[in-house]
Amino acid sequence: MSTERTGLMTVRPPGLVDVLDRILDKGLVVAGDIKISLANVELLTLQIRLLVCSIDKAEQIGLNWWKYDRNLSTLGKASELEHNELRQRVDELEREIKLMAEAKKPSARTASAAARTGRSRSKAAR
Repeated sequence: MSTERTGLMTVRPPGLVDVLDRILDKGLVVAGDIKISLANVELLTLQIRLLVCSIDKAEQIGLNWWKYDRNLSTLGKASELEHNELRQRVDELEREIKLMAEAKKPSARTASAAARTGRSRSKAAR
């Protein structure tokens, strides 16, 4: 009778823990499309993609978005601070370039005075 019990225990179906362990180890992909149409006119399309796996498996396949998400990682927050600093620096440089361009551009008074001077010289030459 003891041999029958051990034989029955090894044949039992996998439990929830076994299924979860296998899913996290191998990964599970669920994909689906939902299309809503009216009179053969497509109104809405939803594409659903779901990947369930462990962090180790995700890194093996090249997924690591959580490392750079500002809500999940300090690295993401540092990256956001750096982005803001760079944006401010670019704005400062754009202002400086604009000021330099305006300084090089002759003013309207200087241009009109030069035009009048040129006319008066041409009249005097006649």
